[in-house]
Parts: sequence; structure tokens; C-alpha cells
Amino acid sequence: MKINNYKKRIVDDKIEHYLKLFGAISIEGPKYCGKTWAGRYHSNSEILLHKTTGELSNNVELAKISPSLILQGEKPKLIDEWQEATNLWDEIRIDVDKTGLKGQYILTGSSTPNRKGIAHSGAGRFGKIYLRTMSLYESDDSTGVISLQDLCHNKFEPQLTGEVDLKKLASLIIRGGFPGNINYSPKDSSDAIEEYIKIIIDDDLARLDGINRDKHKVKLLLKSLARNESTTVSNMTLKKDISDIDNENIDIDTLAAYLNAFSKLYLLDNDEPFSPNIRSSIRVKQSEKRHFADPSITCALLNIKEENKLINDLETFGFLFEALVERDLKIYADSFNAKCYHYQDYQNREIDSIIELEDGNWCAFEIKLGTNKIDEAAKNLLTIKEEIKKENGKVPSVLCVICGLTNCAYERPDGVYVIPITALKP
Repeated sequence: MKINNYKKRIVDDKIEHYLKLFGAISIEGPKYCGKTWAGRYHSNSEILLHKTTGELSNNVELAKISPSLILQGEKPKLIDEWQEATNLWDEIRIDVDKTGLKGQYILTGSSTPNRKGIAHSGAGRFGKIYLRTMSLYESDDSTGVISLQDLCHNKFEPQLTGEVDLKKLASLIIRGGFPGNINYSPKDSSDAIEEYIKIIIDDDLARLDGINRDKHKVKLLLKSLARNESTTVSNMTLKKDISDIDNENIDIDTLAAYLNAFSKLYLLDNDEPFSPNIRSSIRVKQSEKRHFADPSITCALLNIKEENKLINDLETFGFLFEALVERDLKIYADSFNAKCYHYQDYQNREIDSIIELEDGNWCAFEIKLGTNKIDEAAKNLLTIKEEIKKENGKVPSVLCVICGLTNCAYERPDGVYVIPITALKP
């Protein structure tokens, strides 16, 4: 069902590829990130299993009573919010096995389904695709004159990329990348995200698994996560943060359970630690770097609705700029089957973002808002590379500083690339 006003997504090519490889694909990701539109764009028929508050839709009941009727229709068929009727997973698997055809079904879901009662993992029949919010390139806020894939293979030509305004960067962070908010002002987008968060707290969390959670403590934890955006703080540190800032107590097991629920709703998009055997004598920290699915969520939770409020708090601006960049790097890297991580060891050496390529090579990225931090970031990358080399470890193949305010993409005399985020594409 081709949609005339559909705004192309980077993941579209992967969807088309997976439809040729698998009988069915499952598109997962946070609510409102465009899963239904992407699935609809690649399908020829659809059925929606949306569940209204407090009651099941007729389609959900039908899916549970007579799933074969749900599967009828021109293929590929979109089944939206399929997790409301998890029995469909096995029915689709059986149908895919029976026909042997590829590209039969597109499933979309905004929460991790309860797999109780699902008999088979679907291995070999299903391909899973994760859809994030829009990158700057997808929202037309990056010129795309520099390809991340080319850069990761040391294919690079310097480019003048134009002046970047600090207020514009602040606006892009507050507005975020949810497709429905792309044309909103920062304040309007923030207002919309506040309602988004309320619905998650009031409705989605309860429907996730039927557990009634303390809404007040859920809000406290979300705000604590926002205060600790782009950091590797532990659960115990979050607990202490809530106690220190809000003068409230939350049980550590409850806190962990709430974080797990947020993850099931794809509200979080943490960066895993990079720990291959590159430095055998150094213990690498295993903490994830904490991120919300989009920096606009952090801004809404911190009541940052105007650019000047962010500009007047450059420390917070830096953390949120890092979140924006790492969101985009993950989107771009996924398009060429690369993986994103962060690096932190017990000697306090850190690399903001690492991209590991399919061939095992890896690229190191530091992320800095202002040009005044480029020298420091480049020195850090070069120092870590040299220390790895001394220990006969596998050194990064590319060193790069992603910057907010630079007006050109260039290679420094020391071999470190400097790239503005507003010039990057896959």
C-alpha cells in the first residue's frame, strides 16, 4: 500500500532485504517512531490489533478465536500491534513453513510481547528489525555530504559544510526525532512528548503485564534517568539520586523491575559496553550507557522547552548532544550491519562511541559540542590507540571527533577526522 506522503526511512532498504530473506519480519521500536507507517509502506494489505483502554478490539478477539481469518489478504500483510494476540506468532510460523514463501507478513509492535504460550522462537522464519526515531539525515536536518560507512572504511574527502548555529542544535535536541513532531516548534514538541510520557505511565505500563505500578515512583525514576542521561550510573546511584534530589525512597528491586518495564516498552536505548580482547591486561567496565529512545524525552522530563534554557546549561547541553549523536550513529551503523558500543575501563579511559564493523575492525568516536574541545578529544583518542598498540591489542582503524559547531569536515594532521553531525548520513 504505497503512501504518497510517506517520508523515506533509512531502514526501508533493510525491510525490503529482509522480506526477500524471511517469510515474516517483525518491526520493533518505541511507540510513535513510525513502525506502522513503515510497515504499511511495504505491505499490500493490513489489519490493526490496537487495544483500547480497558477492552479488547474486535480484531484482537478475532485473532485469538480464528487466526486464519487474520492471515487472509494480499501479501505482504501488515499486522499492527501483533503482541495483543501472541498466538499469531505460531500461526504465522506454521503458514510460512507450509507455503515456503518469503515476504508474507510484516508484524509491528511497540512492546516486547509476553512469550508465554508461544511454542517456537521463529528462528529462520522471522527477521527482526529495530526502528528508532528519525535521525537528522531523515528529518532533512543533515546535508549528508559525509557517509559514515565510507568514513569507517577511511574513504573521505574534506568538505565545507556551512555554519552551525548553537540555537539550531538546541532546537533539534528539544524537538527530537519522533516523525509526528518533525515540523513542530521545540515547545510544541515538548508539550506533545509530555503527553506521550503520561500515556506510557497511565496506560502502557499497566497493559504491559497487568502489574499496577506506583505512578509517582515511576515518574521519579524517569526524571532521575533524565538527570543521568548519557552516563553509566548504576541502579544504586539512581536510587541515591532520587533520595538526594527528591527526598524519596525507592526499593532497589522495585527500581530494577521498573527499568525492565521501560526496556520492554522500548523507552530506553542504552549503549552496551565494548569489551573484545583489545586490552587483555585492563579490566573493562560492563556498565551500559543510559539513553532514552530520543533526547526529546529527556528534555520533556527536565522541563527544557526552549533553546535558551539548554544554552544556559552547557553541561546538560553536552550530555544531550551526545545522546543525539549516538542515536544517529546507531541508526546509520545499523544500515550497514555495524554495531555501536561505548568504552570505559577501570583506569578511567573512555571513548564516547565505538562502531564495530562486520569484518571485526572498529572505529572510535569522541563527541564534543564545541570546537574548543576538539584538540582534547583527538588527544584522548590518540593516547588510547597508542596504549592499545603497546600491548599488542587490536587498534581502532578510524579515529573521529563528531562536533556540533564546526563548519567543515576535515582530517587533522594527526589523522583524526573531525565531522559535524549535521553533515552525516549512512
